[in-house]
Amino acid sequence: MRVRIEDVAAEAGVSIKTVSRVLNREPNVADATRERVEAAVQKLRYSPHPSARTLAGRRSYLVAMLYDNPSSNYLMEVELGLLDACQAHRYHLMLAPLVYDARDIVGKVEALVEQSRLDGVVLTPPITDDAALLARLDALDVPYASISPMEAHRRVGVTVDERSAVREMIGHLVALGHRRIAHIKGHAAHGAAGWRLAGYRDGLREAGLRYDPALVVDGEFSYDSGFEAAGRLLALKRPPTAIFAANDDMAAGAICAVCERGLQVPRDVSVCGFDDTPISRHIYPALTTVRQPTREMGRLAGEELLKAIRDRGAGGMVEVPYTLQLRRSTGPAPGGA
Repeated sequence: MRVRIEDVAAEAGVSIKTVSRVLNREPNVADATRERVEAAVQKLRYSPHPSARTLAGRRSYLVAMLYDNPSSNYLMEVELGLLDACQAHRYHLMLAPLVYDARDIVGKVEALVEQSRLDGVVLTPPITDDAALLARLDALDVPYASISPMEAHRRVGVTVDERSAVREMIGHLVALGHRRIAHIKGHAAHGAAGWRLAGYRDGLREAGLRYDPALVVDGEFSYDSGFEAAGRLLALKRPPTAIFAANDDMAAGAICAVCERGLQVPRDVSVCGFDDTPISRHIYPALTTVRQPTREMGRLAGEELLKAIRDRGAGGMVEVPYTLQLRRSTGPAPGGA
């Protein structure tokens, strides 16, 4: 026979309402009571029926991750983190691919929220900075968490000091003797592209190096765009001795472009990226990059969103630390250039 919530309440010696509050991770439950209920749940192997749970709480226990990002490595890490948060709180996660610059993006999200009865959404770059969409979510009173928003004052979500991280990365290249340091930018619609370009310029300025527009080329945060951008840089009359790409996928493409020209990384050209996604460790040479804990960022965004769902005044913007991962794709500038 299926174990009922009444059975759990009887085993723990508490009311059905208390069991429900513990299962829904609601506050103001004494630690001893919570432990007793959780022990009863495990002993009886109780699993709440999804439809009954939904009706009781007037929630769908479903959240969606909205995305349009060419980096599958980044998205996979964020998704895994969100799943960690959702599973810990007995929520379900829906993946919702969108086209960020489509005219009907607001209407599509509104329909998704209504049809799926979403309790909230997690926004990933560049969707996280869509002003019209944010305004509509606010108007509909739909809780949302933002990952790496361009506006640091956004109330709920997770962020990292990308500008400082890139400044330190440029400092690493300068310490290796590099003076012609190029940058492959991300898509202009991404807040990350702006922060990382600003960090690049900060790093040059701190080292007393002149900003050269010829050494800054556009990318799309994809492997192919990194390959093409690096090709343009290497074709310059005075090519760079180091390339900082705004994410790991583009950096991997840049390494391929260097090797296709019969050059070696890092002997002839040093290459570094940003994110520390799995591709940074799977390519050769292993990529020097900035580690932002992408999976942890996904988990924290989910946690903050679920707090906001339970209590509209709860949840906040969490800043996570970064670290430089110094690997074999960067080395001394050739000839002390």
